[in-house]
Amino acid sequence: MTFIDRRDLGLLLLRLGTGGVLAAHGTQKLFGWFGGGGIEGTGAFMESVGYKPGKANAMAAGLVETGGGALLALGLATPAAGAAAAGGMAGAAAVHAPSGFFAQSGGYEYAAFLGLVPACLAVTGPGRLSLDHVLGHIVNRDWMVPVAFAATAIGTMAVITARNRHVRLAQAAPSEQEVKEGPFGAEAAPGGGSTAQGA
Repeated sequence: MTFIDRRDLGLLLLRLGTGGVLAAHGTQKLFGWFGGGGIEGTGAFMESVGYKPGKANAMAAGLVETGGGALLALGLATPAAGAAAAGGMAGAAAVHAPSGFFAQSGGYEYAAFLGLVPACLAVTGPGRLSLDHVLGHIVNRDWMVPVAFAATAIGTMAVITARNRHVRLAQAAPSEQEVKEGPFGAEAAPGGGSTAQGA
């Protein structure tokens, strides 16, 4: 091939596949498509894993995945799209990290891979079969790559740090059941009485 070479075709396929998967995940969060929870369901999940406020984080994650995925598939603003998608997946990986690497044990393997590909595309560029190429790379300059990654890293670190703090506080706080039972448990009360049986 002359105009369309193997590299351009490979980048197109990679962009379409990765961008499509990211966008699909994003629409699950935003609109409840493809069996997703929408803002309400995703927000509740976000709260449960420490990303608070849940709805705001669900909206942000959905927009990053939907927007970043669509832009990657189109090959438009590739540095910003790739860096943003990688940052979103870093947030997902933080949730799975305690379970190790491999996905079969609940690890961060899938999130890491789905973040690595957009990051690589941000660095390599989208190829000639892209809107960036058609538009003369006005939003795909070399200097935009480090700027996009730096901005994404700052934002992602702030979000993950806040999430980790919420998780630590939740783990340190006594559960509702523990508060009801008190320091002596459900059975033993001061003086040998039983809280379960009453007076």
